[in-house]
Formats: sequence, structure tokens, C-alpha cells
Amino acid sequence: MKVSPELDKMMQKGRDFLGCEYPIICGAMTWVSEPNLVSAVCNAGGFASLAGGNAPADILKQQVAAIREMTDKPFGVNLITIAPNYRSHLELLGELKIPYIIFAGSFPKKEEIEIAKASGAKVMCFASTLSIAKRMIRFGSDAIILEGSEAGGHIGHVALSVLLQQVLFEVRDQIPVFVAGGIATGKMLAHVMLMGAAGVQLGTRFVMTEESRVHENFKNVFKRANARDAVSTPQYDSKLPVVAVRALRNKGTDAFGKLQLKLLKQLETDEISREEAQNEVETFWIGALRQAAVDGDVERGSLMAGQSVGLVDQIVPVSALLQELMEDAGEEIKLIKEKINCL
Repeated sequence: MKVSPELDKMMQKGRDFLGCEYPIICGAMTWVSEPNLVSAVCNAGGFASLAGGNAPADILKQQVAAIREMTDKPFGVNLITIAPNYRSHLELLGELKIPYIIFAGSFPKKEEIEIAKASGAKVMCFASTLSIAKRMIRFGSDAIILEGSEAGGHIGHVALSVLLQQVLFEVRDQIPVFVAGGIATGKMLAHVMLMGAAGVQLGTRFVMTEESRVHENFKNVFKRANARDAVSTPQYDSKLPVVAVRALRNKGTDAFGKLQLKLLKQLETDEISREEAQNEVETFWIGALRQAAVDGDVERGSLMAGQSVGLVDQIVPVSALLQELMEDAGEEIKLIKEKINCL
């Protein structure tokens, strides 16, 4: 694929870090980012990470082996710090020798990053504020993923437009920064690269690829959805801290609200501990997402999607998606150059 010289130069930092042709990351989506999609993205020149989710350790091990059978390209594994099986996933790292570890869900402790790096992996961490980004860098993270609240799945509360100014501009010279949240076009890719991003992470657009094995019902809902349909869940009470989740509103969204209220009552009467309540929340999301993405129950399952879902209405091969992003980014940079030359 021919890439404009200017874009090629801007991509070098992210390309060198990820060890791939295009610094475009397919984000880890539970039940979506499985071996087939991960290997397809990597083989096409992008970068992808397997969603560890709450998979039993032996299943995670099998999935890593499956990816290695389908590609010899670098890939990552996404570990959810708040998942019940998180500790068992950490214990596996020394054995699996995964090239890249991405911590998600919450923010890892310094010793957890050290465990990952001791396995030989490069580490990437999410950041939603400047202080968190600095802490992750201090703890030893090799790169940062800056994700705005426009993204799907577990999210923070600040829009990418603010995070670019608050975080990217402050740390872009210290460490590679990949940006995510609402990105769906090559035009936007070009602009964030010009701002100093090392690359981008997309989720929703990779759901809508031929290699994505999610249920046809799941993809059809995405085709019809508008940006405003992707809403984030509220936290009802600080007694039950929950990470906000962005998904298309349906009966599953309403069921989560009822679950929170039930758990809060149980917390008040000491029927359940806070840790047990939080585990039940995560178990709910993992099961609800499978219900929609795998089983096709789009009424009651979780339809995790970013607001970029309003920009997606076609299913394309992974290779065509990457080509579109690169070509459109190159055209946008050409247009920007022409405007600058007119000043």
C-alpha cells in the first residue's frame, strides 16, 4: 500500500514501537478481539491485542497459542485489572512471553507493570488525566493509550478533545502516545498524528469487518445506530464504584441499572462486600456482552459501542479498512499542506 511521504514520516515512531507497518491498533474487545480478528489485523499490517477479559488462564493460554499459529507478527494481550481472573493472568506472563501487555479496566500497580516487563513484554497503559499518565510513565509503562469518553466499553469521563490538550501535548516527547475514542476516519488519524500522536486505536470500526466473528445481529444493530444511541452508564452511589460503560441503549442497559440498585441494597445490609459487588458487576458485563456479540441477543445483551458507531454503516475486510484509513489520511495531509501554502 502506497503511503504519502509525510504520513510515512509521522508514523515512524508508532511503527517502530509496535513493530508493524501501520500504527493503527485494533482495541481489545471482550468476545470480539479473539484470535481470528487479532491475527487478521496483524497480518494486514496493523496491530491488535487479544482481549483477556475474565477468561480462565488455560483458555487465555490456548488463545495466545492460536494467534501464534495464524501470524508471526507482534501482537498484544489486554489484561483487565478488575477482572476476577486478573491475578492468574499475571502469573501466566512469564510462561507466555507475550510481546506486548496492555493494562485496562483500571490502573495497574508498579509491581504489576514490573511483572509484565520482567516477562520481556513492552507495556502499554491507559490514561485519562495528566497525573495518571505521569504515574504510569513513572511506574515504567513504555507507551500510553489516551482514550476519550467517546469510546465504547469501559471508559473514563473526559472527551478526547480535552485529553489531547491536557495530556498529549504534555507527554508526547517523553513516550509514544496512542489516542482513542471516537476515531473512525483517516482524516481524523491525520490530524491527531499532526498533533504528535504515535498512532491511533479503533474498536467500533474493527467490529464491522468481515474477519470479526461477532453475531450478524450485532453488526446489523451497529449499521443502524446513530452516535447519540451509544450512551454511558451512570454510577448511582460511591459505595459501589463502577467504571462507566458506553453501549447502545437496550434492555441490557436497563438491567444493569437494576443490578446496581440491588447490589447497593445488599451493601447497606452487609449481605455482600464491596469487592464481591464489583466482581458481580464485571461478571454481568462479560456475560451480557457474550449474550449480544456471540449469541445474537441484541435486546438483552450488551451492545458495547463507541460514538463513532454513527460513522459506520458497512462491513469491509480488515485490509480494505486499513487501506481506506491510510489513503484518506494521506489526502487530508495533502489538503492541509495546500492550505498552509496559501497563507
